[in-house]
Amino acid sequence: MHPATREGHSVEATTHDEADAPTEEPKPSAGRRALGWLTEGVLILVGAIIIATLLRTFVGQMFVIPSTSMENTLQVNDRVLVAKFGGFQRGDVVVFEDPGNWLAPSPPVTNKFQIALEFIGVLPNSGTEHLIKRVIGMPGDHVRLDDEGRIEVNGVQLEESAYLFAEDGIQVAPATVPFDIVVPKDRIFVMGDHRNASNDSRCRLGNVGRNPGEDAFVPVDKVVGAAVAIVSPLDRLSTFTVPPTFKDVPEPTEPAPDKPDLIHVESGC
Repeated sequence: MHPATREGHSVEATTHDEADAPTEEPKPSAGRRALGWLTEGVLILVGAIIIATLLRTFVGQMFVIPSTSMENTLQVNDRVLVAKFGGFQRGDVVVFEDPGNWLAPSPPVTNKFQIALEFIGVLPNSGTEHLIKRVIGMPGDHVRLDDEGRIEVNGVQLEESAYLFAEDGIQVAPATVPFDIVVPKDRIFVMGDHRNASNDSRCRLGNVGRNPGEDAFVPVDKVVGAAVAIVSPLDRLSTFTVPPTFKDVPEPTEPAPDKPDLIHVESGC
């Protein structure tokens, strides 16, 4: 067979198979491959940081327990997961921002890498600007230490033996300084489970000043959320539930006052 000709030039005829055969692309250099892997790794890291930040902001956050004020419910260095959704109720253990001079000043964390990891939620929050206590009174609740030395909420005496600190079979008293108050609007009354080691709402009821006793109540908007579980150490893995005694407490019969109703208070805890 003679080759086809066009305008005096010979052109070799090709088959369809030859025309459609794929051409092999040149392999990327080692440098380009490394750049691709690096880019992919950065994108994965950025995505993980964004997801972690969103989870920390809207879903939950971990905190490290720094003190003995919630023993034996919580131990020093427990890692606690706090939910930022679903609200909270009487009997819940909640984390809240210091409402004002509850905590002594402490040196700030200066390790920027640690600060960044805590901010995005990779590490639990180790800052000292938060506290963790149990909610005893909600807005409008009438809370008092009764004549038997027991805490009473809206006329119901709390059975606190399930969570109050005890050592060698001896349980701490629910409180020792008498008080009788009504929790104001948009605030809560909190106490630690280790009443002898907790600096809580009781300790500020006797504060005097322009707004007597107001510092004793935590603003609702300062509450980060309710603790849902101890996630570390592994031998302390557990979840939180509201103690049964709080389920017997009725809702208040009167609207919460704008300011604390201090029926009877004394200085001290």
